[in-house]
Amino acid sequence: MRTAYRVLALAIAIAVVLQIASIALAGFTVAKDAGDGAVIGADYSNLGQSYHSIAGTAIGLVALILLIVSFLTDVPRGRSLAGIVVGLVAVQFVLAVVSFGIPALGLLHGINGLAIAGVAGAAARRSTEAVTPSTADV
Repeated sequence: MRTAYRVLALAIAIAVVLQIASIALAGFTVAKDAGDGAVIGADYSNLGQSYHSIAGTAIGLVALILLIVSFLTDVPRGRSLAGIVVGLVAVQFVLAVVSFGIPALGLLHGINGLAIAGVAGAAARRSTEAVTPSTADV
């Protein structure tokens, strides 16, 4: 189960990196399309935007699976870290929705994404540590 925990945590961290890349792709595609004279309206979409949306949902599902797996393994602080990942992902969805109305909050959406990657990476690293009474979840 430790391996499953590690793979899920690493998958989340890697998926967040791909999220960052996809939203950069989306932004540059919008700039290019607008420069080429395309009308950017409510019905406009591009590959980066579509991927970002779909992958965000997948990250949420993987985070929930990580939380479930955390209860089946003895990773030190594994449940705590998985719970934090799920909490940050929930905040991420709220920030995404709210940021369409208040674009400046998109900054927090980006920063929170980095936090998700960091905590997921820490969870993956924890899965390689030995279990001791001081590091085990209570």
